[in-house]
Amino acid sequence: MTIITETPKLVTVFGGSGFIGRHAVRALARRGYRVRVACRRPDLAGHLQPLGNVGQIQPVQANLRVRWSVDRAVEGADHVINLVGILHESGRQTFNAVQQFGARAVAEAARAEGAGLTQISAIGADPASQSIYGRTKAAGEAAVFEVLPGATVLRPSIVFGPEDGFFNRFANMARYSPVLPLIGGGHTKFQPVYVGDVAEMLARTVDGAVPGGRVYELGGPEVLTFRECMEHMLKVIDRKRALAPVPWWWLASLKASFLGLLPNPLLTTDQVTLLKTDNVVSAAALADGRTLAGQGIMAQSIDAILPTYLWRYRVAGQYTKDNLA
Repeated sequence: MTIITETPKLVTVFGGSGFIGRHAVRALARRGYRVRVACRRPDLAGHLQPLGNVGQIQPVQANLRVRWSVDRAVEGADHVINLVGILHESGRQTFNAVQQFGARAVAEAARAEGAGLTQISAIGADPASQSIYGRTKAAGEAAVFEVLPGATVLRPSIVFGPEDGFFNRFANMARYSPVLPLIGGGHTKFQPVYVGDVAEMLARTVDGAVPGGRVYELGGPEVLTFRECMEHMLKVIDRKRALAPVPWWWLASLKASFLGLLPNPLLTTDQVTLLKTDNVVSAAALADGRTLAGQGIMAQSIDAILPTYLWRYRVAGQYTKDNLA
């Protein structure tokens, strides 16, 4: 009797060692795919190895600004996922280089291999955006569809989860500061989406369960203002802090101009500009089913997930009165 075994698909994940990346790699590994994680520092990607079987996950060196490294990372792949994006520029890591030309490089490499492509963008992507981040995200989407019309683009709202840079950052700030800033008065609306749900959507694009050639917008079950996000976070960590509105026209831009000079800035002027626009799923995406719910994924709420990782910012950590009762 002849036994024929089919080699599992090979998926190259650019930026797979990052926040969204580690969850995407886990989702792909659970499905049995072979995963090649393309990142600038593969020596720092050891935390991904336990997410799969021995030899299933392979970190390799690649930089979107170095075209030959992109081609090498994509060689032999059946599908490619590009998660690379930056919130602020640093040296040669500019918005144009990473989010526009980098996206095109990945798309061209995928086309050369005959591989499928999934590109992570952001709800703020808009060619008319006043933010450089928003404009370059939109330019990256356009480049991807120009090269591979059948590609899939995912635009998440603000993504939360154990390693996020949003709720963790403000929860940590609340440990030391009696006041938390509400940029622009805290009126900007978000639709926080759980990183595990984003990873599931990514994996389904590799499965072929999500129609390509479209832009999908990913948001959680709730639309919350910046103020409401801070209130939810403070409730979870059981701390009372004053929430101070910071007007757009003065303190926000002034604060960003100074903080943006830091090596890892807390806030930049471009981020302030981006925060002036609501970050929620559009009515058009809802109507067309280009959402998590439209693809059969029930999004997790922040109330269900935040307590699972923000407990460490409480005064007594996990040892609260409720847990000791």
